[in-house]
Amino acid sequence: MSSDSVITALGFGKAADRAYHQVVGQSGRELVSIAQSVLRTPEELMRDLAPLVERGIAQVEDSRLFVLTPAEAVVRMVEISADAAAAAHARLEAVGRALPHLTASNVRPADGDVESVHPVDGEISSGGQPVELLAALIRGSTGDLLWLRPDQFRKPREDAMAQLVGEQVQRGRRSRAIYPVRALHEAADTLALRASVGEEIRLLPQLPTRMFIIGSTHVILPEPLGFVDEPRSLVRQRGWVEAMTLWFECLWEKASPLTSASQRGGDDMRTFLLQQLAAGAQDEQIARRLGVSLRTVRRRVADLMSELGAESRFQAGVEAAKRGWI
Repeated sequence: MSSDSVITALGFGKAADRAYHQVVGQSGRELVSIAQSVLRTPEELMRDLAPLVERGIAQVEDSRLFVLTPAEAVVRMVEISADAAAAAHARLEAVGRALPHLTASNVRPADGDVESVHPVDGEISSGGQPVELLAALIRGSTGDLLWLRPDQFRKPREDAMAQLVGEQVQRGRRSRAIYPVRALHEAADTLALRASVGEEIRLLPQLPTRMFIIGSTHVILPEPLGFVDEPRSLVRQRGWVEAMTLWFECLWEKASPLTSASQRGGDDMRTFLLQQLAAGAQDEQIARRLGVSLRTVRRRVADLMSELGAESRFQAGVEAAKRGWI
């Protein structure tokens, strides 16, 4: 393929290249108007732009078409390539970590190496009704309820769980939950509901897995770690429960409390953005962590810089530190 333009050099076909050069100078206009100007229907135009949309070089927001400049397109493709390379590296590392498990099940202490062997107290299970199972465990236990909740925002399950949490809080138990920041706009009703029944809520940029700890006796985790309901590990082994509780407490200390302002997308969102910028995170990374569009992140950053009276992100960080925002 001839690489006589930036777009073709990046590996896109001639149709995408032609469409890109027709619209890049009109970025930000109504899609319908741009399509009319190039004598195409919106559907025809978007069909040619589809490979660019897939890579984030073009996107439609509020019926307007936004297109990255050639320089921004190159940066975007480099980031995608870097992410792909990092993902491949992570997969290889995961395979390397998994290799010991291929033989681990056959490795046992030899006779005389240890005095006694006892099974781990717990089980891996599937099936059943998760809400009913959790309700039975919670009502038959004591102690705090500790939750990592990266994605459990669905109704009607949330109504039932909130009622159960409220019931336990009324009985004097403490329920603490950590959510990802994106829950502020993806699950505002859920946060409000859980907070209204007395749950203490904090926020982190992202969470690696679901987890639920019941007092000092139970920890429930997906098997393997992640974001699925089943199979699930229910472990009563004291050392494991203590370890997971310590991990939760470390995350809790790092997390930001949910406030009425943060529920409206206020102070906590501002603090999160400042922390991410101070850590050197790129807009694309922040967008992924928040679950919002790149344009939304850039708008919020621009608003933040305006609020601080800063002309650069560095100046914004300095001014934010002076004001005690971070």
